[in-house]
Amino acid sequence: MDEFALIGIFLFVLFLMLGTGVWVGLALFGVAYLGLEMFTNRPAGDAMLTRIWTGSSSWTLTALPMFIWMGEILFRSRLSQDMFRGLAPWMARLPGGLVHTNIVGCTIFAAVSGSSAATLTTVGRMSIPELRKRGYPEYMIIGTLAGAATLGLMIPPSLTLIVYGVSVEESISKLFMAGILPGMVLAGMFMLYVAGWSWLRPHEVPKIAERMSFREKLAESRFLIPIVLLIMAVIGSMYAGWATATEASAIGVIGSLILASVQGSLSWEAFTQSLLGATRTSAMIALILMGATALTLAMGFTGLPRALAEYIDTLGLSKFSLLMALMLFYIVLGMFLDGISSVVLTMAIVQPMVMQAGIDLIWFGIFIVVVVEMAQITPPIGFNLFVMQGITKHEMGYIAKTALPLFGIMVLMVFILIWLPELATYLPETMRTATGL
Repeated sequence: MDEFALIGIFLFVLFLMLGTGVWVGLALFGVAYLGLEMFTNRPAGDAMLTRIWTGSSSWTLTALPMFIWMGEILFRSRLSQDMFRGLAPWMARLPGGLVHTNIVGCTIFAAVSGSSAATLTTVGRMSIPELRKRGYPEYMIIGTLAGAATLGLMIPPSLTLIVYGVSVEESISKLFMAGILPGMVLAGMFMLYVAGWSWLRPHEVPKIAERMSFREKLAESRFLIPIVLLIMAVIGSMYAGWATATEASAIGVIGSLILASVQGSLSWEAFTQSLLGATRTSAMIALILMGATALTLAMGFTGLPRALAEYIDTLGLSKFSLLMALMLFYIVLGMFLDGISSVVLTMAIVQPMVMQAGIDLIWFGIFIVVVVEMAQITPPIGFNLFVMQGITKHEMGYIAKTALPLFGIMVLMVFILIWLPELATYLPETMRTATGL
Protein backbone atom coordinates (compact mmCIF):
# COMPACT_ATOMS: atom_id res chain seq x y z
CA MET A 1 0.00 0.00 0.00
CA ASP A 2 1.16 3.56 -0.73
CA GLU A 3 2.77 5.14 2.36
CA PHE A 4 0.53 8.22 2.20
CA ALA A 5 -2.58 6.06 2.15
CA LEU A 6 -1.24 4.17 5.16
CA ILE A 7 -0.55 7.42 7.01
CA GLY A 8 -4.07 8.57 6.16
CA ILE A 9 -5.57 5.41 7.67
CA PHE A 10 -3.48 5.70 10.83
CA LEU A 11 -4.31 9.39 11.29
CA PHE A 12 -8.00 8.83 10.66
CA VAL A 13 -8.19 6.08 13.29
CA LEU A 14 -6.09 8.08 15.76
CA PHE A 15 -8.12 11.29 15.56
CA LEU A 16 -11.36 9.34 15.52
CA MET A 17 -10.40 7.74 18.83
CA LEU A 18 -9.12 11.01 20.31
CA GLY A 19 -12.26 12.80 19.17
CA THR A 20 -14.45 10.31 21.02
CA GLY A 21 -12.62 10.99 24.28
CA VAL A 22 -10.31 7.98 24.39
CA TRP A 23 -7.13 8.59 26.41
CA VAL A 24 -4.09 9.42 24.30
CA GLY A 25 -2.17 6.33 25.47
CA LEU A 26 -5.05 3.97 24.67
CA ALA A 27 -5.56 5.64 21.28
CA LEU A 28 -1.91 4.97 20.43
CA PHE A 29 -2.35 1.34 21.49
CA GLY A 30 -5.41 1.08 19.23
CA VAL A 31 -3.61 2.43 16.17
CA ALA A 32 -0.61 0.17 16.83
CA TYR A 33 -2.81 -2.92 17.14
CA LEU A 34 -4.65 -2.02 13.93
CA GLY A 35 -1.38 -1.56 12.07
CA LEU A 36 0.07 -4.87 13.22
CA GLU A 37 -3.10 -6.87 12.57
CA MET A 38 -4.02 -5.41 9.19
CA PHE A 39 -0.67 -4.67 7.54
CA THR A 40 1.83 -7.20 8.95
CA ASN A 41 2.06 -10.91 9.65
CA ARG A 42 3.33 -10.38 13.19
CA PRO A 43 1.27 -11.55 16.22
CA ALA A 44 0.17 -8.21 17.59
CA GLY A 45 -0.27 -9.18 21.24
CA ASP A 46 3.06 -10.94 21.78
CA ALA A 47 5.06 -8.37 19.82
CA MET A 48 3.53 -5.42 21.66
CA LEU A 49 3.94 -6.95 25.12
CA THR A 50 7.61 -7.78 24.55
CA ARG A 51 8.45 -4.33 23.20
CA ILE A 52 6.49 -2.49 25.91
CA TRP A 53 8.19 -4.42 28.70
CA THR A 54 11.63 -3.80 27.19
CA GLY A 55 10.96 -0.07 26.82
CA SER A 56 9.26 0.50 30.18
CA SER A 57 11.98 -1.29 32.17
CA SER A 58 14.56 1.31 31.12
CA TRP A 59 16.60 2.63 34.07
CA THR A 60 16.64 6.08 32.45
CA LEU A 61 12.86 6.35 32.84
CA THR A 62 13.25 6.27 36.61
CA ALA A 63 14.22 9.94 36.43
CA LEU A 64 10.75 10.87 35.19
CA PRO A 65 8.66 10.11 38.33
CA MET A 66 11.46 11.36 40.58
CA PHE A 67 11.63 14.79 38.97
CA ILE A 68 7.83 14.97 38.96
CA TRP A 69 7.81 14.16 42.68
CA MET A 70 10.44 16.83 43.35
CA GLY A 71 8.21 19.44 41.67
CA GLU A 72 5.17 18.26 43.61
CA ILE A 73 7.01 18.59 46.93
CA LEU A 74 8.23 22.10 46.16
CA PHE A 75 4.79 23.12 44.90
CA ARG A 76 3.44 22.41 48.41
CA SER A 77 6.22 24.28 50.20
CA ARG A 78 6.62 28.00 50.96
CA LEU A 79 8.95 28.30 47.98
CA SER A 80 6.71 30.65 45.99
CA GLN A 81 6.37 33.27 48.72
CA ASP A 82 10.08 33.18 49.51
CA MET A 83 10.99 33.40 45.83
CA PHE A 84 8.95 36.57 45.29
CA ARG A 85 10.39 38.16 48.41
CA GLY A 86 13.94 37.44 47.24
CA LEU A 87 13.41 38.53 43.63
CA ALA A 88 11.26 41.66 44.03
CA PRO A 89 13.98 44.05 45.28
CA TRP A 90 16.20 43.30 42.28
CA MET A 91 13.44 43.33 39.66
CA ALA A 92 11.76 46.58 40.77
CA ARG A 93 14.39 48.86 39.17
CA LEU A 94 14.46 47.09 35.79
CA PRO A 95 12.50 48.58 32.85
CA GLY A 96 9.07 47.04 33.32
CA GLY A 97 9.42 46.65 37.05
CA LEU A 98 8.06 43.66 38.92
CA VAL A 99 6.60 42.02 35.79
CA HIS A 100 10.10 40.57 35.45
CA THR A 101 9.40 38.44 38.54
CA ASN A 102 7.06 36.36 36.37
CA ILE A 103 9.87 35.52 33.95
CA VAL A 104 12.74 35.14 36.41
CA GLY A 105 10.51 33.23 38.81
CA CYS A 106 9.47 30.82 36.06
CA THR A 107 13.11 30.41 35.01
CA ILE A 108 14.19 29.54 38.55
CA PHE A 109 11.29 27.20 39.28
CA ALA A 110 11.69 25.51 35.88
CA ALA A 111 15.14 24.42 37.04
CA VAL A 112 13.60 22.34 39.83
CA SER A 113 10.25 21.39 38.34
CA GLY A 114 10.45 20.12 34.75
CA SER A 115 6.76 20.81 34.23
CA SER A 116 5.20 23.82 32.52
CA ALA A 117 1.93 23.43 34.45
CA ALA A 118 3.67 23.17 37.83
CA THR A 119 5.82 26.22 37.01
CA LEU A 120 2.77 28.23 35.96
CA THR A 121 0.72 27.28 39.01
CA THR A 122 3.49 27.89 41.56
CA VAL A 123 4.77 31.19 40.17
CA GLY A 124 1.24 32.38 39.37
CA ARG A 125 0.16 31.75 42.92
CA MET A 126 2.89 34.06 44.19
CA SER A 127 3.01 36.79 41.53
CA ILE A 128 -0.55 37.44 40.32
CA PRO A 129 -1.92 38.81 43.64
CA GLU A 130 1.23 40.86 44.27
CA LEU A 131 1.35 42.40 40.77
CA ARG A 132 -2.37 43.18 40.80
CA LYS A 133 -2.02 44.85 44.20
CA ARG A 134 0.72 47.08 42.80
CA GLY A 135 -1.37 48.12 39.78
CA TYR A 136 0.35 46.34 36.87
CA PRO A 137 -1.79 45.84 33.71
CA GLU A 138 -3.68 42.56 33.68
CA TYR A 139 -2.69 41.69 30.11
CA MET A 140 1.02 41.91 30.98
CA ILE A 141 0.63 39.85 34.15
CA ILE A 142 -1.29 37.10 32.35
CA GLY A 143 0.64 37.08 29.07
CA THR A 144 4.15 37.01 30.53
CA LEU A 145 3.23 34.33 33.03
CA ALA A 146 1.55 32.05 30.47
CA GLY A 147 4.49 32.41 28.08
CA ALA A 148 7.36 32.26 30.58
CA ALA A 149 5.94 29.15 32.25
CA THR A 150 6.75 27.23 29.07
CA LEU A 151 10.40 27.46 30.16
CA GLY A 152 9.53 24.49 32.38
CA LEU A 153 9.74 22.38 29.22
CA MET A 154 13.18 23.70 28.22
CA ILE A 155 15.30 24.29 31.31
CA PRO A 156 16.43 21.03 32.94
CA PRO A 157 15.10 18.89 34.48
CA SER A 158 12.60 18.90 31.60
CA LEU A 159 10.04 16.08 31.45
CA THR A 160 9.67 16.62 27.70
CA LEU A 161 13.42 16.20 27.17
CA ILE A 162 13.36 12.98 29.22
CA VAL A 163 10.56 11.61 27.07
CA TYR A 164 12.32 12.72 23.88
CA GLY A 165 15.61 11.18 25.01
CA VAL A 166 13.97 7.85 25.77
CA SER A 167 12.12 7.92 22.42
CA VAL A 168 15.25 8.52 20.32
CA GLU A 169 17.68 6.73 22.68
CA GLU A 170 19.82 9.79 23.39
CA SER A 171 21.61 10.75 26.61
CA ILE A 172 19.26 12.55 29.02
CA SER A 173 22.18 14.35 30.68
CA LYS A 174 23.38 15.73 27.33
CA LEU A 175 19.86 16.86 26.46
CA PHE A 176 19.59 18.60 29.82
CA MET A 177 22.88 20.41 29.20
CA ALA A 178 21.67 21.36 25.70
CA GLY A 179 18.59 23.06 27.15
CA ILE A 180 20.40 25.44 29.52
CA LEU A 181 21.72 28.11 27.13
CA PRO A 182 18.63 28.23 24.85
CA GLY A 183 16.47 28.45 27.98
CA MET A 184 18.49 31.38 29.30
CA VAL A 185 18.40 33.13 25.91
CA LEU A 186 14.63 32.67 25.63
CA ALA A 187 14.11 34.02 29.15
CA GLY A 188 16.26 37.03 28.21
CA MET A 189 14.15 37.64 25.12
CA PHE A 190 10.99 37.57 27.25
CA MET A 191 12.57 40.15 29.56
CA LEU A 192 13.47 42.35 26.58
CA TYR A 193 9.79 42.22 25.57
CA VAL A 194 8.81 43.51 29.03
CA ALA A 195 11.45 46.25 28.79
CA GLY A 196 10.15 47.23 25.34
CA TRP A 197 6.60 47.43 26.71
CA SER A 198 7.76 49.76 29.49
CA TRP A 199 9.49 52.06 26.99
CA LEU A 200 6.53 52.16 24.61
CA ARG A 201 3.88 52.53 27.34
CA PRO A 202 5.61 54.13 30.34
CA HIS A 203 2.28 55.41 31.67
CA GLU A 204 1.20 51.79 32.34
CA VAL A 205 4.18 51.03 34.58
CA PRO A 206 3.37 51.74 38.25
CA LYS A 207 5.70 54.02 40.17
CA ILE A 208 8.01 52.41 42.70
CA ALA A 209 6.62 53.15 46.13
CA GLU A 210 9.82 52.57 48.11
CA ARG A 211 13.52 52.23 47.47
CA MET A 212 15.78 49.71 49.16
CA SER A 213 19.48 50.03 49.86
CA PHE A 214 21.92 47.50 48.41
CA ARG A 215 22.38 45.97 51.86
CA GLU A 216 18.62 45.55 52.27
CA LYS A 217 18.41 43.88 48.87
CA LEU A 218 21.13 41.43 49.85
CA ALA A 219 19.29 40.70 53.08
CA GLU A 220 16.10 39.86 51.19
CA SER A 221 18.07 37.69 48.76
CA ARG A 222 18.71 35.15 51.53
CA PHE A 223 15.27 33.70 50.74
CA LEU A 224 16.63 32.54 47.36
CA ILE A 225 19.55 30.60 48.85
CA PRO A 226 17.72 27.26 49.39
CA ILE A 227 16.34 27.05 45.84
CA VAL A 228 19.70 28.09 44.33
CA LEU A 229 21.48 25.38 46.33
CA LEU A 230 18.97 22.79 45.14
CA ILE A 231 19.45 23.84 41.50
CA MET A 232 23.23 23.63 41.91
CA ALA A 233 22.95 20.17 43.45
CA VAL A 234 20.72 18.80 40.67
CA ILE A 235 22.16 20.47 37.58
CA GLY A 236 25.72 20.81 38.89
CA SER A 237 26.02 17.11 39.71
CA MET A 238 25.15 16.21 36.12
CA TYR A 239 27.34 18.86 34.51
CA ALA A 240 30.33 17.82 36.65
CA GLY A 241 29.80 14.21 35.65
CA TRP A 242 29.20 13.10 39.23
CA ALA A 243 25.66 11.88 38.61
CA THR A 244 23.47 10.64 35.79
CA ALA A 245 20.05 12.21 35.22
CA THR A 246 18.45 9.41 37.23
CA GLU A 247 20.84 9.88 40.16
CA ALA A 248 20.39 13.66 39.99
CA SER A 249 16.61 13.18 40.22
CA ALA A 250 17.10 11.28 43.49
CA ILE A 251 19.32 14.11 44.76
CA GLY A 252 16.54 16.53 43.83
CA VAL A 253 13.87 14.61 45.74
CA ILE A 254 16.03 14.35 48.86
CA GLY A 255 16.94 18.03 48.61
CA SER A 256 13.32 19.13 48.16
CA LEU A 257 12.24 17.02 51.17
CA ILE A 258 14.95 18.65 53.29
CA LEU A 259 13.99 22.11 52.01
CA ALA A 260 10.29 21.59 52.75
CA SER A 261 11.13 20.17 56.18
CA VAL A 262 13.35 23.13 57.12
CA GLN A 263 10.62 25.53 55.96
CA GLY A 264 8.13 23.72 58.19
CA SER A 265 5.80 22.89 55.29
CA LEU A 266 6.45 19.12 55.16
CA SER A 267 3.34 17.86 56.92
CA TRP A 268 2.17 14.28 56.52
CA GLU A 269 -0.74 15.52 54.37
CA ALA A 270 1.61 17.49 52.10
CA PHE A 271 3.90 14.47 51.77
CA THR A 272 1.09 12.09 50.82
CA GLN A 273 -0.49 14.61 48.43
CA SER A 274 2.84 15.16 46.68
CA LEU A 275 3.33 11.41 46.34
CA LEU A 276 -0.18 10.89 44.97
CA GLY A 277 0.18 13.81 42.56
CA ALA A 278 3.48 12.46 41.26
CA THR A 279 1.99 8.97 40.90
CA ARG A 280 -0.98 10.22 38.88
CA THR A 281 1.18 12.32 36.53
CA SER A 282 3.78 9.56 36.13
CA ALA A 283 1.11 6.95 35.39
CA MET A 284 -0.45 9.19 32.73
CA ILE A 285 2.91 9.77 31.02
CA ALA A 286 3.84 6.07 31.32
CA LEU A 287 0.63 5.04 29.54
CA ILE A 288 1.35 7.49 26.72
CA LEU A 289 4.94 6.22 26.45
CA MET A 290 3.82 2.59 26.33
CA GLY A 291 1.30 3.41 23.61
CA ALA A 292 4.00 5.26 21.68
CA THR A 293 6.36 2.29 22.04
CA ALA A 294 3.70 0.01 20.58
CA LEU A 295 3.06 2.46 17.74
CA THR A 296 6.79 2.69 17.01
CA LEU A 297 6.89 -1.11 16.76
CA ALA A 298 3.93 -1.16 14.37
CA MET A 299 5.47 1.58 12.25
CA GLY A 300 8.73 -0.33 12.04
CA PHE A 301 7.05 -3.54 10.90
CA THR A 302 5.04 -1.72 8.24
CA GLY A 303 8.22 -0.05 6.93
CA LEU A 304 6.51 3.33 6.97
CA PRO A 305 9.31 5.41 8.59
CA ARG A 306 11.90 4.09 6.16
CA ALA A 307 9.63 4.71 3.17
CA LEU A 308 8.93 8.28 4.32
CA ALA A 309 12.60 8.98 4.93
CA GLU A 310 13.42 7.76 1.42
CA TYR A 311 10.60 9.89 0.00
CA ILE A 312 11.85 13.00 1.82
CA ASP A 313 15.30 12.28 0.44
CA THR A 314 13.95 12.21 -3.13
CA LEU A 315 12.39 15.67 -2.64
CA GLY A 316 15.82 17.18 -2.14
CA LEU A 317 14.64 19.47 0.66
CA SER A 318 17.29 21.53 2.37
CA LYS A 319 17.65 21.23 6.14
CA PHE A 320 16.04 24.64 6.54
CA SER A 321 13.01 23.70 4.42
CA LEU A 322 12.56 20.45 6.35
CA LEU A 323 12.77 22.25 9.69
CA MET A 324 10.23 24.88 8.59
CA ALA A 325 7.83 22.13 7.51
CA LEU A 326 8.30 20.34 10.84
CA MET A 327 7.80 23.58 12.77
CA LEU A 328 4.45 24.21 11.08
CA PHE A 329 3.51 20.56 11.54
CA TYR A 330 4.15 20.63 15.30
CA ILE A 331 2.41 23.97 15.76
CA VAL A 332 -0.73 22.56 14.15
CA LEU A 333 -0.43 19.28 16.04
CA GLY A 334 0.05 21.19 19.28
CA MET A 335 -3.34 22.82 18.84
CA PHE A 336 -4.88 19.41 19.57
CA LEU A 337 -2.34 17.48 21.69
CA ASP A 338 -0.14 18.25 24.70
CA GLY A 339 3.62 18.46 24.26
CA ILE A 340 4.62 15.01 25.50
CA SER A 341 1.93 13.34 23.39
CA SER A 342 3.09 15.28 20.32
CA VAL A 343 6.67 14.12 20.81
CA VAL A 344 6.02 10.42 21.43
CA LEU A 345 3.34 10.24 18.77
CA THR A 346 5.56 11.49 15.96
CA MET A 347 9.11 10.33 16.74
CA ALA A 348 8.66 6.98 14.98
CA ILE A 349 8.20 8.84 11.68
CA VAL A 350 10.12 12.07 12.26
CA GLN A 351 13.35 10.58 13.62
CA PRO A 352 14.29 8.74 10.36
CA MET A 353 13.63 11.93 8.38
CA VAL A 354 15.84 13.98 10.67
CA MET A 355 18.65 11.42 10.65
CA GLN A 356 18.41 11.15 6.86
CA ALA A 357 18.85 14.93 6.63
CA GLY A 358 21.94 14.77 8.85
CA ILE A 359 20.44 16.82 11.71
CA ASP A 360 21.98 16.29 15.15
CA LEU A 361 19.45 14.59 17.45
CA ILE A 362 20.58 16.55 20.53
CA TRP A 363 20.03 19.85 18.70
CA PHE A 364 16.74 18.60 17.26
CA GLY A 365 15.52 17.81 20.78
CA ILE A 366 15.87 21.49 21.71
CA PHE A 367 14.20 22.52 18.45
CA ILE A 368 11.28 20.21 19.27
CA VAL A 369 10.95 21.61 22.79
CA VAL A 370 10.79 25.22 21.55
CA VAL A 371 8.06 24.31 19.07
CA VAL A 372 6.19 22.29 21.69
CA GLU A 373 6.43 25.30 24.02
CA MET A 374 4.41 27.26 21.45
CA ALA A 375 1.71 24.62 21.62
CA GLN A 376 1.27 25.29 25.34
CA ILE A 377 -0.21 28.72 24.59
CA THR A 378 -2.12 28.05 21.34
CA PRO A 379 -5.87 27.35 21.45
CA PRO A 380 -7.91 25.22 21.51
CA ILE A 381 -5.85 22.71 23.58
CA GLY A 382 -3.01 24.91 24.86
CA PHE A 383 -2.42 23.41 28.30
CA ASN A 384 -1.09 26.61 29.88
CA LEU A 385 -4.24 28.39 28.74
CA PHE A 386 -6.39 25.93 30.70
CA VAL A 387 -4.22 26.25 33.80
CA MET A 388 -4.24 30.05 33.58
CA GLN A 389 -8.00 30.06 33.08
CA GLY A 390 -8.38 28.02 36.25
CA ILE A 391 -6.23 30.50 38.19
CA THR A 392 -7.62 33.79 36.85
CA LYS A 393 -11.11 32.87 35.49
CA HIS A 394 -10.41 34.88 32.33
CA GLU A 395 -11.77 33.70 28.97
CA MET A 396 -9.50 31.42 26.94
CA GLY A 397 -9.40 33.84 24.00
CA TYR A 398 -8.25 36.72 26.20
CA ILE A 399 -5.42 34.65 27.72
CA ALA A 400 -4.27 33.46 24.27
CA LYS A 401 -4.30 37.05 23.00
CA THR A 402 -2.13 38.28 25.90
CA ALA A 403 0.38 35.46 25.26
CA LEU A 404 0.57 36.07 21.50
CA PRO A 405 3.69 38.32 21.65
CA LEU A 406 5.55 35.60 23.55
CA PHE A 407 4.47 33.07 20.91
CA GLY A 408 6.13 35.32 18.33
CA ILE A 409 9.30 35.42 20.45
CA MET A 410 9.39 31.60 20.46
CA VAL A 411 9.12 31.58 16.67
CA LEU A 412 12.08 33.95 16.57
CA MET A 413 13.94 31.59 18.92
CA VAL A 414 13.56 28.78 16.38
CA PHE A 415 15.38 30.87 13.76
CA ILE A 416 18.08 31.80 16.28
CA LEU A 417 18.65 28.09 16.98
CA ILE A 418 18.94 27.37 13.26
CA TRP A 419 21.29 30.31 12.76
CA LEU A 420 23.36 29.54 15.87
CA PRO A 421 23.15 25.77 16.58
CA GLU A 422 26.05 26.04 19.06
CA LEU A 423 23.54 27.39 21.59
CA ALA A 424 22.26 23.84 21.98
CA THR A 425 25.40 21.84 21.22
CA TYR A 426 28.13 23.73 23.10
CA LEU A 427 27.45 22.50 26.65
CA PRO A 428 26.90 18.82 25.68
CA GLU A 429 30.18 18.87 23.75
CA THR A 430 31.92 20.52 26.70
CA MET A 431 30.50 17.92 29.08
CA ARG A 432 31.66 15.11 26.80
CA THR A 433 35.16 16.58 26.67
CA ALA A 434 35.29 17.16 30.43
CA THR A 435 34.02 13.70 31.37
CA GLY A 436 35.65 11.80 28.54
CA LEU A 437 32.32 10.32 27.40
